[in-house]
Amino acid sequence: MLGKVTKGDYIRILGLDPGLRRAGWGIVDYDGSNIRHVAHGTITPSHKLDLAERLVVLHQDLLKIVEDFKPVTAAAEETFVNKNGASTLKLGLARGVLLLAPALSNIAITEYAPNRIKKSLVGVGHASKDQIKIMVGKFLPRINVTSADSADALAVAICHAHYQGVDLRLRSANDKNLRRKSTKTISNGMNELINRALIKEALR
Repeated sequence: MLGKVTKGDYIRILGLDPGLRRAGWGIVDYDGSNIRHVAHGTITPSHKLDLAERLVVLHQDLLKIVEDFKPVTAAAEETFVNKNGASTLKLGLARGVLLLAPALSNIAITEYAPNRIKKSLVGVGHASKDQIKIMVGKFLPRINVTSADSADALAVAICHAHYQGVDLRLRSANDKNLRRKSTKTISNGMNELINRALIKEALR
């Protein structure tokens, strides 16, 4: 079920970078032309806990985050199967309890391939983590993101704004003329943000 757009002026987006040891999360507001940082962090269950206890920490902590910040939509990075079957299984369990948290609040969740996220921010699908971190800083100036997991989560949220912002705003509009105007405004606004950030980086 699609979350209800609140206050009529912006979409609050939760981005997730799932992990069993460290799960990054980031929240942004998107109004069609600007992205505003709301909060970010990393959930880090103690390594002394067993698997089940870590899953409980991940789930309960994210439930609290959803309750506190009330996002209307969410996105997560897709996970691909690696050579270590046991690690893949554990990561899958972590993803499950994390995605369940927003789902319990009827928040729609979209998943994106890592290359798609990178391309939406940097312009290429094989960008490094450092490049992602730099571009997150360009989109969200005046914040200090030290954790790579949090930076990745914010990147997911920015990517979701790029791909889903138009659709969410259209669903919240009742007038056909407003829908046509919103589509143009949001699309142009996102392209302007990307171009502005890339120009600033090129001039450094």
